[in-house]
Amino acid sequence: MIISRTPLRISFAGGGTDIQDFYGRNGGSVVSTTIDKYIYVIVKRNFIDRIHLRGSVNEEVDHVEQIRHDLVREALKKAEIQTGVDICIMADIPSQGTGLGSSSSLTVGLLNALYTIQGSDVSAMELAKQACEIEIDILKNPIGKQDQYAAALGGLRHFQFHPDGKVHSESINLSDNQKQEMDNRLLLFYTGINRSASAILSQQVKKMGQNMAMLQNLKDQSLELKKQFERGNHAYLGGLLADGWRIKKSLTIEISNSHIDTWYENALNAGAEGGKIAGAGGGGFLLIYAEEEFHQAVRQSLPLQELSFQFENQGSAIVLNLD
Repeated sequence: MIISRTPLRISFAGGGTDIQDFYGRNGGSVVSTTIDKYIYVIVKRNFIDRIHLRGSVNEEVDHVEQIRHDLVREALKKAEIQTGVDICIMADIPSQGTGLGSSSSLTVGLLNALYTIQGSDVSAMELAKQACEIEIDILKNPIGKQDQYAAALGGLRHFQFHPDGKVHSESINLSDNQKQEMDNRLLLFYTGINRSASAILSQQVKKMGQNMAMLQNLKDQSLELKKQFERGNHAYLGGLLADGWRIKKSLTIEISNSHIDTWYENALNAGAEGGKIAGAGGGGFLLIYAEEEFHQAVRQSLPLQELSFQFENQGSAIVLNLD
């Protein structure tokens, strides 16, 4: 039996510039961190030469090609497993439409567990690369590349996406005290709205030509945020989130709605400095930056469930190996 644990992520700046239609021309740049909320994948061999899948959907089939769950089917094919495994998927939060990169965390964690049970040692960068191949190249999802690399590598990082498809990752080394101070200023609330990231990103891709200047601004923000973090100026994040959210909302009308706008304004009126909807937008989780003295007022201003979290330094990991 193999159990993998793969973190979810919060993107601070540069989201959207990791899509090939942008980085293929201009290069992309994202700053994000993984958090202590996870996707767990359990893989166990069975002797009846069937595939059992348990999770948000349950399946029992004879052969890999019969699996309806796209990510599971393609991950098994990547790992060259045709049959004879039980797979169970569990998540700390709702598994779809949250904006925390859950689909990519699942793909990375599944690949990690499947290769481990095969006895293969695959690097984090290779897991991320193959997860991108599955989600973007094979399944044709109109998504970016940041989630897969964040999930595989973990930590507070700056990612650069080069026009030739190569990805460069650099850890942003804040002290433990600095990370804790920044973590203490961030609040995460579940809107209860699940949405299709692919649908929103499809609209964003269609408008890529007219949005190039705004996406360049988001890229520039991520480069500046990296510099400010390296100087120890984590307080810069609040204002940047506010500016980034203003720009992001202008990319397509699907990114926000009247409910989100009201909640965000309520948080600002209660003392927050900035915030954003995590991921592609439209729902999922609302990230707020506020000094601790305003936290209670922000909480009272929002009729939303809060998710407590901390930064996670580790990427996808095998936490149990009994094979």
